[in-house]
Amino acid sequence: MKKIIPVIIVLISLSIVGIIIIQMSWFSNLYQVTEKGVEDRLDKADYNVTQELARQGGNVPIFRPQHKPGFKFYPENIFSTTKPPLVSQHYTNAEIYKKLRTSLDKEGLKKFDIEFAITSPDLTVEMQSQNYMDASTTDTANTLMRFMPITADNYPAAINGPYEQLVVVMPDYENQIWKSLRWMVAGSALFTLIVIAAFYLTVRTMLTQRKLSLIKSDFINNMTHELKTPLATVSLAVDAVRNEKVQRDPEKLLYFSGIIKEESKRMNKHVETILQAGLMERQDLKMNMVNLHVHDVIAKVVDGFKLQLQDKGGKIELMLNAANDLIFADETHFTNMVNNLVDNAVKYSKENLLIQITTHSTTKNLVMRFADNGIGMSKETVKRIFEKFYRAHTGNIHNVKGFGLGMSYVKTVVDVIKGKIKVESTLGKGSAFIVEIPLSKQ
Repeated sequence: MKKIIPVIIVLISLSIVGIIIIQMSWFSNLYQVTEKGVEDRLDKADYNVTQELARQGGNVPIFRPQHKPGFKFYPENIFSTTKPPLVSQHYTNAEIYKKLRTSLDKEGLKKFDIEFAITSPDLTVEMQSQNYMDASTTDTANTLMRFMPITADNYPAAINGPYEQLVVVMPDYENQIWKSLRWMVAGSALFTLIVIAAFYLTVRTMLTQRKLSLIKSDFINNMTHELKTPLATVSLAVDAVRNEKVQRDPEKLLYFSGIIKEESKRMNKHVETILQAGLMERQDLKMNMVNLHVHDVIAKVVDGFKLQLQDKGGKIELMLNAANDLIFADETHFTNMVNNLVDNAVKYSKENLLIQITTHSTTKNLVMRFADNGIGMSKETVKRIFEKFYRAHTGNIHNVKGFGLGMSYVKTVVDVIKGKIKVESTLGKGSAFIVEIPLSKQ
């Protein structure tokens, strides 16, 4: 597993790079095809408009036969006697633009912007759209310009030549083409991002599963160690009880039976902890919600740690300043939560341990702060402290007892009673857990 993950990451990365390169090549080809199609359709639309202008009284030369003595009636003796009328004499700028727009729409160029002009053969502008001059002179490298003579097919230009021509300008040509492809580009980009996201989630899941596998292996090792010690003690105590000398001595018999009872309780506590983890896994933690006075719970928990604190030469300072300490919670689980927070401070303590428990209340919440001067936590540990089975290592993995479930349990209880918890810690200086619990409404 450890060796295959880097290989999978490399293969996935190469696949993504390949997909992106292929798409870039495909879009380049698509742009060229679209560009050629736009030019052809623009030419066709311009041609249709010039034909319409010519047929409807535009630049159609008026030819009349001239009869002179000695001349026969042949086409070569036919010449124009009347100067053709101008387009401007029949149409306004708006009418010509409308004809162009209609023709472009029919050719599928509805979303393309154009400007136009009617010019004489020497390019003198006779009519023009509002922005024609700007479009034809600004950024000419990115401007498509088309010239189309206004001559009907049934009147060949070779006879007299086109008198006027239609000039159509498509400004910002490249951007307009890309704009017409925007949905295709956006869709392709979206699916590429989806593929990248899928790959990312796959790799992340694999890494998470690998990490979880390591954590569970650590948990099994810890559980084996934690259960093995009391079992060995019970086994020795049972052997001692079987000894005839011990059986004849009531005090020793009571002593060894007491050891068996205490170690049995210890194993039962470990089993309950593991079962509790199973309930949290299924989010099936049952709560019997009642009104509780937090100060009473804290005092009860602290009282249970007196012997441990005496052994370590530590102390707990209480500053219970909350004006209102009534909350709505499950008494057993809330007591266990407080117990775990204090126990965590004791476990990861140094010499001269000092635990400070303070409370204060706001209009809606009770705030509790559990601070110690212990070994503190790294940034990585602070991020992962509430993960199930996670334990902050202190060198020897077994020098601190536990399964890595205490803080996960605390977070679950806080979440169930709609509270919040956060951690402040400095490595080597100590940690502080701040818990906010909604006050009871009764």
